[in-house]
Amino acid sequence: MVGLTHSQDSKVNIMVPVQRLVRAIQVSQGEFSLLLVCCHSTVKQTHILHLLKEFCPTEIKEIALPPAAETFYTTVSDLLGSARPQALIVKGLESVTAINQLIVSTNLMRDELRKRFQYPLVLWVNDEILQKLVWLAPDLKNWAACTIRFDLANEQ
Repeated sequence: MVGLTHSQDSKVNIMVPVQRLVRAIQVSQGEFSLLLVCCHSTVKQTHILHLLKEFCPTEIKEIALPPAAETFYTTVSDLLGSARPQALIVKGLESVTAINQLIVSTNLMRDELRKRFQYPLVLWVNDEILQKLVWLAPDLKNWAACTIRFDLANEQ
């Protein structure tokens, strides 16, 4: 019985932020919005992305930044090409070698993000990247609504 309760609690704990993310993406259709999603587990990330695609009717494109990325705007623009998704999820920030440089340059180019990306932009971050955004790109961080967190407290 304890296992069942724990399992149900885990589902509730993950579905509430998934629903918040779905709502945030749908409300922002056709306009730029910056959404930060914080999760440390790649297994949980995969599960969350599956749930998101299941419950969100919006076309969501995922891209991963390569470790050698030096600028966010140019790298994402190149990876997207001519595609104009309804929402974009960017993963891999934690693997970027020159992450400080990338974050600082992104802060400087934030107006271009707003002009180019007329859809919700979801950045998948961990606490380390989130802290770097606060310190190195406070203006960009302030554009984001509150961070949607997927706690690991119930993970085993």
